[in-house]
Amino acid sequence: MVLKLDDKKAIVAEVAEVAKQAVSLVAVEYAGLSVEQLTALRKSARHSGVYLRVVRNTLARRALEGTHFACAQQSLVGPLALAFSKDEPGAAARLFKEFVKQNEKLQVRLLSIDGMLLPASDLDKLASLPTKNEAIAQLMSIMCAPITKLVRTLAEPHGKLVRTLAAIRDKKQQAA
Repeated sequence: MVLKLDDKKAIVAEVAEVAKQAVSLVAVEYAGLSVEQLTALRKSARHSGVYLRVVRNTLARRALEGTHFACAQQSLVGPLALAFSKDEPGAAARLFKEFVKQNEKLQVRLLSIDGMLLPASDLDKLASLPTKNEAIAQLMSIMCAPITKLVRTLAEPHGKLVRTLAAIRDKKQQAA
C-alpha cells in the first residue's frame, strides 16, 4: 500500500508521541501469524495498556529519533510490530511472553528500556518486573516491617509473663 507524505508524517508523529510517553519498547517479528492471531494479539495489547503498531522501519526510525528509544533504530530490520508500554515497564514483555507460549512463530527481536537496548533473551527478566501495584505493596511491606518488629518486641515481655502465670496456674490445678 502506497502512503502519501501526509499519511507518513501523521504515522511518524503518532508513534513519536507514544514513544516519548512510553517506558519500554518491545519489537517482535510477526511473520507467519494469521490475521486471527494478530487480531487476538492487538486485543490483548489494548487490555494490557500496551500500544501495538505495525510501522515501516524507515518511519519507525524517524519516529524514534529524539526519544530514549533511539538506541533501537539500527536494530529495526524485517517485518516488525512495535509495542510500547505506557505505564509499566514489563507490560509489553508480559504480553508477548504469554502470547509466545501459544504462537511459536512470533519472535521477539529487541527490547529497550530506559535508553538501553537489551537482547531478546532478556524478555523473561523484563516480564518479571513487578506491576505498579505490586511494587507499591512490596515497598509498603518493607516500610512496615521495622514497626511490626518493634511492636512484637515491646509486647513480648507481657506475653511471656502471661504464659508463665498460666503455666503456674495449670501446675497448681494439676497438683490439687
